[in-house]
Amino acid sequence: MTSRTDATRTDATRTGATRSGATDVLVLGGSGVDTIIHVPELPLPYADSYMIDSGIRTRAGQTGDFVALGLAALGLRTHHLDLLGDDPEGDLVRALHREHGIALTALPQPAGTKRAVNLVGPDGRRLSLYDTSRARPGDRFPDETLGALATAVRHVHVTITQPCAEALPALRATGAPLSTDLHDWDGENPYHEPFAYAADVVFLSAAALADPERTMRRIAERGRARTVVATAGAEGAYLLADGELTRVPAEAPPAPVVDSNGAGDAFAAAFLYGRLAGEAPGTCARYGAIAGAYACTVPASRADAMDRDRLLKAAAEPRRRGAPRQFP
Repeated sequence: MTSRTDATRTDATRTGATRSGATDVLVLGGSGVDTIIHVPELPLPYADSYMIDSGIRTRAGQTGDFVALGLAALGLRTHHLDLLGDDPEGDLVRALHREHGIALTALPQPAGTKRAVNLVGPDGRRLSLYDTSRARPGDRFPDETLGALATAVRHVHVTITQPCAEALPALRATGAPLSTDLHDWDGENPYHEPFAYAADVVFLSAAALADPERTMRRIAERGRARTVVATAGAEGAYLLADGELTRVPAEAPPAPVVDSNGAGDAFAAAFLYGRLAGEAPGTCARYGAIAGAYACTVPASRADAMDRDRLLKAAAEPRRRGAPRQFP
């Protein structure tokens, strides 16, 4: 019997077909499983034990999964490429993609599928603990696989998980437009720089930035990006497009905020939807703010994304002020 980890199966798992011109976006990396624990407060004071009445739940969905889910919900033909283990966590990721009709190419990862623990506070904030043992220094995406997928799509979104940095030169050689999300980059950590300077569209959170505009302009000056977006929680977002910096107001969530996990991924997916539809950067950013606000209303135990009809309906309405809270 052939195992899922058989190294001869370079396209080990496919839940959809990729043909030339048949895919809109390739999402690279960022698949995995989260264990969700709702805690009474963050930071969590030391105690010998806590009783978790809401339960402890494990579900598929990390940054690449959520971007792929958001893109697919908006009607974009999406393909996801990553390394997955032959383990229960990998089975959860495969099942998520099957359920939502997202094409998945899973390459064997003997170290196992990426996993994390998310502590979620009553106000929806989270603290994520990532298991870095689920990767090996020599991990790579085969250039042949990258080239075949990237040349058949309109856009590639690259997550910052390993081993995506090593894939950037091969991706740039295909000529495909690239985007990335630097998450809570402090503007100094060198790990993020190859992503920041290789992408045409860069997303990041302003949470760890003393001067968001300075960091955004440095990304644009040193790299290829003509569009840089920094989300800023309840303050909305900063948008740098073709050298002009503007502020994007936050949108009011359509329901109570319960969890910020995935809000940035939803923002990126909706922004890319607008970009691929030919919308102006300001419109793309409003799409992102709407989808990000919606994501904050989705419980951490669920994988859900705003669909195209709801997004366009919300975007057609006057902007609702006074958002109770939105996270970067």
